[in-house]
Amino acid sequence: MMTSPSLRTLDTSSERARTLRHAANQDLLQDRYFEQSELRRDFFDATIRISPTELVKRHRKERCGILTESIYAPARSRIELRYDAPAHLLVLYEDGVRGDGETSIDGLPPSRLRNLANKLTFVPAGHSYREWHEASAAIRMTCIYLSPARGQDSIATDTAYGPRAFFEDSIVWATATKLKNVIESNQSQSAPYFDALASVLAHEISRSGQELSWPTPATRGGLASWQRRAVTAYIEEHLDEQIALVTLARLARLSQHHFCRAFKRSFGIPPHGYHLQRRMERAKVLLSDRANSITDVALILGYSFSSSFTLAFRKITGQTPSEFRRNVT
Repeated sequence: MMTSPSLRTLDTSSERARTLRHAANQDLLQDRYFEQSELRRDFFDATIRISPTELVKRHRKERCGILTESIYAPARSRIELRYDAPAHLLVLYEDGVRGDGETSIDGLPPSRLRNLANKLTFVPAGHSYREWHEASAAIRMTCIYLSPARGQDSIATDTAYGPRAFFEDSIVWATATKLKNVIESNQSQSAPYFDALASVLAHEISRSGQELSWPTPATRGGLASWQRRAVTAYIEEHLDEQIALVTLARLARLSQHHFCRAFKRSFGIPPHGYHLQRRMERAKVLLSDRANSITDVALILGYSFSSSFTLAFRKITGQTPSEFRRNVT
């Protein structure tokens, strides 16, 4: 049976229409690909500029739109660093002593601090950062580049990021280190997990030095400053786990009895209560991002069942996770 000319014409027209639609879709996808590639290249190429480049070793790793970079400069080297880009920059100085040098950030007076170890520096997007070192000891630093869009949903609209140079914050340090380790370890974590962790870091940076930093006054009979830093950093790194009291006591080099008494004098609550409260503070940040389900938040924080998480959250905050989320403006 032969196909009529009218039917052949219809089939040809339909086929041509499908071909044109496919071509148009391919062009659209290609345009989007190049547009995203341009955005990613602009973001990830705008890292710290270091001169002379041959004196330093650099290693960068990017996953799910988060970039971390490790930088090593040997002792007796003189280097200069500059940064001015649309991304937030958090610097973790893991080791380093400079015989001479200066750090300057727009909006802050210059700093000539020599012992850089265990210090943090934060450069908000749009600020210039300049630094030079004459290293008397090797300098190791980690840079984390965060898009300004990260964490906006969980941060109050009237909260502004301000530059900070060489500050100490065990909570920010622990979260940043965890983010870096997860990215570099090639663990099979999902994109929402990275987004949640990055949002937590952005939130903690914005609140650093404010109410999320626990008061640590010098209290007679309490923990020494190094003990407080060691214990709180460990707790922040293990919020999703049960922590044995003996582990914390060993970090402080005290017996369990003396550690419990000293911890409560320093923080006003027992170690378990502090761990639970920090866990729930992290939960508030995660819940503020509506992309995270309550079940996801429970799993991120180490709860096998969302019902257990709901009970713990209600005990600390007086409301269920669903009620808290509804009340978030």
